[in-house]
Amino acid sequence: MAKGEGKVIAQNKKAGFDFFIEETIEAGIVLQGTEIKSARNGKVQLKDSFVRIRNGEAWISNMHISPYDQGNQFNHDPTRSRKLLLHKKQIANLLAHSKVQGSAIIPLKMYLKDGFAKVLLGVGKGKKNYDKREDLKKKDAKREIDRAMKERNR
Repeated sequence: MAKGEGKVIAQNKKAGFDFFIEETIEAGIVLQGTEIKSARNGKVQLKDSFVRIRNGEAWISNMHISPYDQGNQFNHDPTRSRKLLLHKKQIANLLAHSKVQGSAIIPLKMYLKDGFAKVLLGVGKGKKNYDKREDLKKKDAKREIDRAMKERNR
């Protein structure tokens, strides 16, 4: 866990596989009452979500928060766009990074910090298929080395 980070609600494990993460920024997120209750239960999916800058505001799209079980007619739309809380300078910085061809702003993880929901955003550049295969080879080689070291220490 990063410094000052609380309970991790959801992680986007696919982001590290699909993107080279160049920079990370912590952002607050605006949630409705039943959304935060559902998020505290860990019913959040970040898999296909992304961030867009519209009218000087950052919005996260395609983030799925399941409807709250005990909710009634006040339950929320699971995949609605949600506003991110950032300073103007941070939004300008993200906008500048997103203008570069092949880069995207993606949520890496969502967590609770001091009772507030936070999202860790990553500015990433898309990987090609050969980069992904290379990462898989490195991961397999590391796994083999660790297995061999474990056998050797027995």
